[in-house]
Amino acid sequence: MATYLIGDLQGCDDALARLLDAVRFEPARDRIIVLGDAVNRGAQSLAVLRRLIALGPAAECLLGNHDLHLLAVAHQLRRAHRSDTLQPILDAPDREDLLDWVRRRPLALFERGWLLVHAGVLPQWSVEQTLHLAGEVQSRLRGDDVAGLLADLFGNQPDCWDDALRGPERWRLVVNVLTRARYLDLRDGNARLEFHAKQHPDRAPDGLVPWFAAPARATAGVPVAFGHWSTLGLRWSHGTACLDSGCLWGGSLSALELGDAPPRWLRVHALPCARQREPMGFRND
Repeated sequence: MATYLIGDLQGCDDALARLLDAVRFEPARDRIIVLGDAVNRGAQSLAVLRRLIALGPAAECLLGNHDLHLLAVAHQLRRAHRSDTLQPILDAPDREDLLDWVRRRPLALFERGWLLVHAGVLPQWSVEQTLHLAGEVQSRLRGDDVAGLLADLFGNQPDCWDDALRGPERWRLVVNVLTRARYLDLRDGNARLEFHAKQHPDRAPDGLVPWFAAPARATAGVPVAFGHWSTLGLRWSHGTACLDSGCLWGGSLSALELGDAPPRWLRVHALPCARQREPMGFRND
């Protein structure tokens, strides 16, 4: 049995199908976990959702920022962006089943000793606290007032953690960390989220640090897998694995295979992808 952690799909169903064929994925034996952003920008978001749902317990998907954006657009809480490709989902006859499946996805998982998130974690959060905070938001997304919660989740403030945070401000920060984090600004002694810088760390603005390189990170002793950062690409750094290798932009779709025992306990698969979108001129949030 193998578990495959897969980077951002963003509506690239053909690439997912080819990757599953390449690794000889067997739903009765294996499992895939997509690290968020299953949908949007690529042309096959509807097919991606239907494929993942059809796999049943053999497939899981974290919530990414684009997946949450889909829910907000569906509830008429956000306007669609020019670069969105969500309309086939919104027009589908099984729309409500698809949206219900999406809102019930986790924001964080702990799998075979790995912490899994779409984007990042704050340096002061332990694995246990990360999972607990994710669970707080997950339980509300799965509740009766999903629209009320979604209405409060979007925005850039607060930008640093405080144990005293409660209600919408607390949930908004948790979601922003888990689905949008790339860089932190540590200059005032706080780990403040910085949402504008998206470039590779080699070209990072002064004063900004990738979240995984923050000093004294409480999750430093645990391997963390994430996506979201296509300019970072497939990368192992500071005990973390970035698996967003830019499938949408003509890079590759990457999977980290967690097997039962050596030599299959850890293996990377990267499948070249045809470009579906130009990297410039589109939102990258």
